[in-house]
Amino acid sequence: MGIEFLEASAERVVARMPVEGNTQPYGLLHGGASVVLAETVGSTGAALHAGPGKVAVGVEINATHHRSATSGFVIGVATPLHAGRTLATYAIEITDEDGRRICTSRLICMLRDA
Repeated sequence: MGIEFLEASAERVVARMPVEGNTQPYGLLHGGASVVLAETVGSTGAALHAGPGKVAVGVEINATHHRSATSGFVIGVATPLHAGRTLATYAIEITDEDGRRICTSRLICMLRDA
């Protein structure tokens, strides 16, 4: 997938992913690739929130695809909507390099003992 982390904390996770190599047959960014990026940044934030001795396990993800991307990179930014003791919910915005929204996603992770 070629995902590269740019920033990572429980409050904000930022990563980028190349469009090239992650396209569907028409040359557009594959929607599944957007979901992979969303789950990667969201679950990383949840794991950082959970802390040592805990793991974050995704239990639900949704994605709304707003527009396509055909080149360059897309950037995923995850921020917490709820950061509890047993559940963490992250909102993820995926944009292109010009700041246009490609996808909006929400991830819910269960926080469990490792």
